[in-house]
Amino acid sequence: MQLNRQPVERFLQGTAPVVDVRAPAEFAQGHIPGARNLPLFSDEQRAAVGTTYKQQGRQAAVQLGLELVGPRLGELGSQLSAWAEEASGAPLRLHCWRGGMRSESVAWLASQLDLPVVLLEGGYKSFRRWALALFDTPWPIHLMGGRTGSGKTDLLLALAERQVAVVDLEGLAHHRGSSFGSLGMPPQPSSEHYENRIALALHGYREAEQIWVEAESVQVGRCRIPGGIWRQMQAAPLLEIRRPLEERLEQLVDVYGSQDPAALKEATERIARRLGPQRTAAALEAIEAQQWGEAARQMLDYYDRCYDHELERHGAADQHRLLGHEDLAGLSAEAAADQLISRGVTKAQRRNAA
Repeated sequence: MQLNRQPVERFLQGTAPVVDVRAPAEFAQGHIPGARNLPLFSDEQRAAVGTTYKQQGRQAAVQLGLELVGPRLGELGSQLSAWAEEASGAPLRLHCWRGGMRSESVAWLASQLDLPVVLLEGGYKSFRRWALALFDTPWPIHLMGGRTGSGKTDLLLALAERQVAVVDLEGLAHHRGSSFGSLGMPPQPSSEHYENRIALALHGYREAEQIWVEAESVQVGRCRIPGGIWRQMQAAPLLEIRRPLEERLEQLVDVYGSQDPAALKEATERIARRLGPQRTAAALEAIEAQQWGEAARQMLDYYDRCYDHELERHGAADQHRLLGHEDLAGLSAEAAADQLISRGVTKAQRRNAA
């Protein structure tokens, strides 16, 4: 059977679903963003085949694999057919770990059903090499800074809707970046999958003049910004956005006021040492009374001091990296985005096809 193998970038340009045939645990650890898992083996079956290969050799492992997969061929074929119909004739994009027997076997099954497929040359392993190499590539990164509650994320999302190149590091991590950052958010991806998400987002902006990201700590919850990107962020120009205290308090109440009070208390207690005993007690008392604005006010002093320190450190050695500030008082995220674009601070950049 003649197999059509494609290198990573050409593979990513396809329009049909990406079908990852690795075991569920492999897929959960990290996968090509948007891929669908059609495991040839369960985690336990994969382990059994691997053990058989080591102890008895390739032929015995292949025989065991055939016995395990045989009863599921109909189920696998039905799913491939459904996704192929969805693809409207475009070839399904298949891969396993190295582009070996698992993806080749599923490609054979697809051929028996007259379904067109392409395989990723080198499998997911080659995608990971490609993704990690992207982080050491120079990118025109620009930082969006501002004190807690300034609405940086909402502004970046509004800019993205206006074709400005934006990589939402917090959204990709499912975390807002503080002790409270996980509240109301989906479970975080693994660090490996976070890297995959960032890589694909960057690749879509490979011709952009500017790529805007929020000024972050290297750790976004349990996810870690890739080292190559973090180093570029440390040297990137930074624009500070400013809003009055009352607007910032309103923003925080909108985001966190609907969260579980017990979770808010737990998050507050995690930073108690840095808040100090008086502010911690006042914040916990305000949460108990559901006085969300007062609770936020108690914590802003700590977060503001952290931000001011980081801003000073960022520009201490090289003042030209500070692009100045924009006063956004009274403006919605959409109006603020229009203002930045009209003043030429940010530039629209249509996203490239992957």
